Amino acid sequence: MEKKKYTRPELLTTPEELKAKLGNPNLRLIDTRQAEIYAQGHIPGATHFDLFGISLVDTSAAPLSAFMSMIAHLFELRGVNLDAEVVFYEENSGMKAARGLWFLEYFGHQKVSVLDGGLQAWKKAGYPVTTDTTPPKGTQFKVSEKRETLATADDVLKSIGNDRVKIVDTRSEDEYMGRLVRAARGGAVPGAVHLEWTHNIATDGGFKPEAELRAMYEKLGVTPDKEAVAYCQGGYRAAHTYLALRLLGYPKVRNYIGSWKEWGDRQNLPIEKPWEKK
Repeated sequence: MEKKKYTRPELLTTPEELKAKLGNPNLRLIDTRQAEIYAQGHIPGATHFDLFGISLVDTSAAPLSAFMSMIAHLFELRGVNLDAEVVFYEENSGMKAARGLWFLEYFGHQKVSVLDGGLQAWKKAGYPVTTDTTPPKGTQFKVSEKRETLATADDVLKSIGNDRVKIVDTRSEDEYMGRLVRAARGGAVPGAVHLEWTHNIATDGGFKPEAELRAMYEKLGVTPDKEAVAYCQGGYRAAHTYLALRLLGYPKVRNYIGSWKEWGDRQNLPIEKPWEKK
């Protein structure tokens, strides 16, 4: 698999690059798929950590701090610290792998990437899978939080109407248009542009080339000179859009981790109903 050209190519790892690193004692390879699927076969040396379902629905200061401390500890249990190189993967270049990368970037990690194309690309390259497991050795994770990569409800509220910020709704069209309501209220954050996260992925399961990604986002006014704030239902799909924009070299990108579950449940926060627009 040829290395695609991006402004920040180091955020993705090709199967060939990963194959050359297997066995490196400083590598932490993390499989984010479901446990039963991991058990059926995974990349040799991979540790399991399914990031799905670990969500935060209150981004006020105390619960946010407790949640991120818990996440850091879960990474510690899998041998992750700031010195290790970490590669996340799932079946394709999916949202759980992207969410793992976002978490570590928030914690100040400098050597983290996603396997582009995931296990599909690994197998297509003819590389082996195994059912053998090696328990990870725990470590200590001294974090250096990068608050500018995370958005709270208050941050999003302050961004509404700000010409220097673009809020990106990464949910499905059914969620955006209120046909599927997954919180107390249906709707969208006022002023948000909509681009479902799946549009970041090419037919081969990897990220689309830079030119295609850039054209999609710039068409919606999401440009590098603005801050981009992505949201979905729980900060998973938004993390994927976060990674897509980081690949393009956008300097200011945030993941609203509470996303629509928090926003839609809080009656004091404003919403708009895109389906009512003329």
